[in-house]
Amino acid sequence: MKSSHFKIYLTLLFCIASFTQYASGSTQHSQPSDSVSDTTTDRLTPFERRQLKYRQRWDNLIPKYTKAQFAGGMGLISVGPGWEYGKNRQWETDLLFGIIPKHSSKKARVTMTLKQNFTLWNLPLKGNFSVDPLSTGIYVNTVFGGEFWNRNPDKYPKGYYWFSTRMRIHAFVGQRLRFTIPSERRRYSTYITAFYELSTCDLYIIQAVRNSYLKPKDYLRLSFGLKFNFF
Repeated sequence: MKSSHFKIYLTLLFCIASFTQYASGSTQHSQPSDSVSDTTTDRLTPFERRQLKYRQRWDNLIPKYTKAQFAGGMGLISVGPGWEYGKNRQWETDLLFGIIPKHSSKKARVTMTLKQNFTLWNLPLKGNFSVDPLSTGIYVNTVFGGEFWNRNPDKYPKGYYWFSTRMRIHAFVGQRLRFTIPSERRRYSTYITAFYELSTCDLYIIQAVRNSYLKPKDYLRLSFGLKFNFF
């Protein structure tokens, strides 16, 4: 593994740890603990309280769901774990790995995406269904391969390529439909969410601004996905 790839991994892990630790601090006051009551906590020694907080922080690093997404500028299909947090679990962080099939290139490519999601509210429907009328967020995607770069290679004149071919920044909006699995039928998931998203990236936005003849279909991308919650 190249050092640049290793640095990307470390950066992503640091971001995830920061998000989950921040969320644990913001939600502990709004949600009661399932394992230790306030009365029991009062009986703990300072050392035992530190041990408890230490375990809780590591528990927050356990993925809460798995997500599979088709298209979206991150590969034909991307799969990976995710974390939920916030008072109503309205914040999500995904770490997805995708595949770009072999077309004009000599071999298939692997992508990695760090995605931050936010859902404004959830509306219950009939039965076990509910809907998220609006979800939004941003994500950063990178492609592994020696022919992609972050800076203009020396073989090209300075400024020849003003953009990175390795990394793209995307923004999206979408909607979700959630099905809560009845407790007596649960095996691996508590609920399953189907979603779609309309996304664009930094390069597409610049092209759309510079070229007024472009239509939305030229710079918007449609993607679909499924989310399987463990907890």
